Amino acid sequence: MRKIDMIAMIATLCAPAYTASADGNDPAVPEKPDAIQYRWARAYHIPPETTTEESGYFSLSEGLNGKIYIGTSAYGRNAYLVEFDPRTEAMSVVLDTHKLVGLPLEPTGYAAQAKIHTRDFVGPSGTIYLGSKQGYPSRAERESGNIPRYRGGYVMTYDPATDTAHNLGIPMPWGDPRLPQDATEGEGVIDVTADESRGLLYVITCEHEYWMLYDMNHPEQGYRRLGPTLNGQPNTLIDHRGWAAAITKDWRIARYDPESDRVVVDDLILDGQPFADSLPERASSPDWRLAEDGRTAYLQLMGDLRLFEINLGGRMGEPMVARSLGNRIEGNRPDSRGSISIAPDGRVYMAVRIDNQTGFGRGYLHHLVRYDPSDGAMQNLGVIAVENPDFFDFDGPQAMNPDGTRRPRHGFHRLPDGTLTPLHVVLALIVARDGTIYATSIYPFTLLRIPAPQD
Repeated sequence: MRKIDMIAMIATLCAPAYTASADGNDPAVPEKPDAIQYRWARAYHIPPETTTEESGYFSLSEGLNGKIYIGTSAYGRNAYLVEFDPRTEAMSVVLDTHKLVGLPLEPTGYAAQAKIHTRDFVGPSGTIYLGSKQGYPSRAERESGNIPRYRGGYVMTYDPATDTAHNLGIPMPWGDPRLPQDATEGEGVIDVTADESRGLLYVITCEHEYWMLYDMNHPEQGYRRLGPTLNGQPNTLIDHRGWAAAITKDWRIARYDPESDRVVVDDLILDGQPFADSLPERASSPDWRLAEDGRTAYLQLMGDLRLFEINLGGRMGEPMVARSLGNRIEGNRPDSRGSISIAPDGRVYMAVRIDNQTGFGRGYLHHLVRYDPSDGAMQNLGVIAVENPDFFDFDGPQAMNPDGTRRPRHGFHRLPDGTLTPLHVVLALIVARDGTIYATSIYPFTLLRIPAPQD
């Protein structure tokens, strides 16, 4: 288990759900401050049978067919890929992980492939590349000490055009001699990125963040470790030359040139100093995307308000330079994970959570933020708010899982004017080709659909 995941889980499960009893006509309701402008989203409850905790992670992508794909988490049981059709607003399961890889369809406890956590990569062919990983032991497993062995996560593909999925195996299974001596389980999969033109897959495992290479033209060779240990929950970028890049555990940049079969780790510099020296203690989980030019990367960190720009076009063996583009928004205790996306027009979108210090309600506020490279402007597009608050019954009997555990539903709250807004975490965000913004939030696991901004 990742410590950061467990901390986040405990924090969200223990935090209160903030509500407001007053409606918008009550003279006692304070006036909404200018700091809160709403960005309205239509909410869709992701099929509850695909989760156990009403949660998911970074898995959100748009297929070449215009449909949206969401990975889910069902602890102790399975993980699924769900398809959302924007035309009909219907959702359906298109990939059942256990069924695909030949594991039991009944609950298997901690041994289950409980999460699709990857930032799913859509190749030029339309194939979606993704992976599975472990969840958390149940309370009964922890109390009994009988925790099933997790044997490792799978790399998988799904082709919407043919409705077919393929299992590409476990990159580093339990028993692999490359595992640390003190390892107690196989490695899960946190990232899969494809270079279809060369037939290569770059895979990042967890919990040890190994960077691995798979040749789809020679599957018999298996998964080869490229060397550097990477940072927590990272992802691979492939630049205009076909070089792969990833951020290392010590905040440098590793690059791999497939033509020379060479890996080089170069220093990352910010304001003349090592990048790591400028980071707050809470900074973690590097999350970056590559612009259309194949050189410019935009990087955000959980626990840091800044947005960074990195030029990946330099030569190997030379320090790489990061530039701070300034704070995305002003506020305390920022949280932003898996939620950076570059729109077709080149502007960069992010969801950033900060403490609600406006005096208008409590809890957190999730702001949609946009950076425009053409003029360097950072724009707060507003607090994400739900236009159809009846999409989920927050007041009825609390739903139960088959094992008797309650399904969380404390992930949204109402501001004093009655507006429903996410409380805890936006896990992923993408900008579709038509400019529509999609994001996911948890408790209940929800897809948020925001019309393309006209401002």
